[in-house]
Amino acid sequence: MSGPDAYRTWLRLRNRGFTTLIRRSFASFGSHSTIQLPIRLAGERRIAMGSNVFIGSHSWLQVLGVDAPGVPAIVIGDGCTFAGHCVVTAVSEVRFGDAVLLARNVYVSDHSHAYREVGRPVLAQGVDCVAPVRIGDGAWLCQNTVVCPGVTIGAGAVVAANSVVKDDVPDYCVAAGAPARVVRSFAPATASKR
Repeated sequence: MSGPDAYRTWLRLRNRGFTTLIRRSFASFGSHSTIQLPIRLAGERRIAMGSNVFIGSHSWLQVLGVDAPGVPAIVIGDGCTFAGHCVVTAVSEVRFGDAVLLARNVYVSDHSHAYREVGRPVLAQGVDCVAPVRIGDGAWLCQNTVVCPGVTIGAGAVVAANSVVKDDVPDYCVAAGAPARVVRSFAPATASKR
């Protein structure tokens, strides 16, 4: 086995071992799912992960606030792939459908930082604007996308790189920009004509 092959094998075994060790810490953790190291985790008891999920290295999955056992705040559907350096942070609910693809550096949050108290550090002011985020089956969030609180991104939707999503994106649409706007709509494949 060559040096690069041995290195890749070692990485796979390390990630598999880590995943095996922490899977019971989650609300649920589906089969054949992998978390790639390094990772930052907080509130994993309120994170539910489906089967065949891949969470790339340097990602951060975080649940803030009061612990509500049995009530997941982050739900990741079957077959999702987070390429790496992704941040998903929730107080209430962030829900990904099945087969959602997140490119690198995607940020998804159901809250924002409070900042109105003059003279007090933002970090010490807590959160506000809490509203659930939902991302539909088969959606693709391209590199450096930011998804703001209260947004629903539809099934099969595509959000272009460097976009800031502040409003809902319908099913099977492409949204781009800061703030993101729908720039194209397309119909899902239908049964062939007879």
